Amino acid sequence: MNAVRAQQARCAALGFWPGPIDGIDGPRTRAAYAAALAAQKAKGLPFRHPTGITRIHWHWTGGGHEPNATDLKAYHALIDGAGKVRWPVDPTTSRSHTLNANSGAIGLSICAMAGAKERPFTWGKAPITAQQVSTLVRETARLCRVYDIPLSRWSVLSHAEIQPSLGVTQKNKWDITVLPGMSGPADPITVGDRLREMVRCELFALS
Repeated sequence: MNAVRAQQARCAALGFWPGPIDGIDGPRTRAAYAAALAAQKAKGLPFRHPTGITRIHWHWTGGGHEPNATDLKAYHALIDGAGKVRWPVDPTTSRSHTLNANSGAIGLSICAMAGAKERPFTWGKAPITAQQVSTLVRETARLCRVYDIPLSRWSVLSHAEIQPSLGVTQKNKWDITVLPGMSGPADPITVGDRLREMVRCELFALS
């Protein structure tokens, strides 16, 4: 994910539409950046958090309810079957959780979905639990507040939303397109919106 595309995503998340998230530094992108920069400055904030963190990417591991050695090396944080969050590394540590879109993104993953299949759909041996989703929502809200991450489709999104929302090609990723209580996978942005609404409620409760 090049610097211009990341800047465009940040502008969109802040409410200043740069045009297509395409990595091209055109006049609309430059105007959106100038407006977003001024708006942040008026609040006494930089364009992005000093750590460089601007996004949260939701995942599932495709494994069991306990993180394995591979999971611990791939993600910043993992939510086990009991709903406990584990942070093997600091959020600023480099991790490879999203193809060509890791920079500035926290990889937050649910430990689940071992043996799951998208079509025909089967939950597999370790389906996502309601407790894991609750923890995902709560931890996302906390991170949004700590790192000044707006709750938007361009800054808080699932792995399955990366390609349609940020334009970065992925390899048939379908996490997270199904949640407890659903009969099967649905449109990734629709499911993402459902999760973001839950985070919005959590943020409201924290305010």
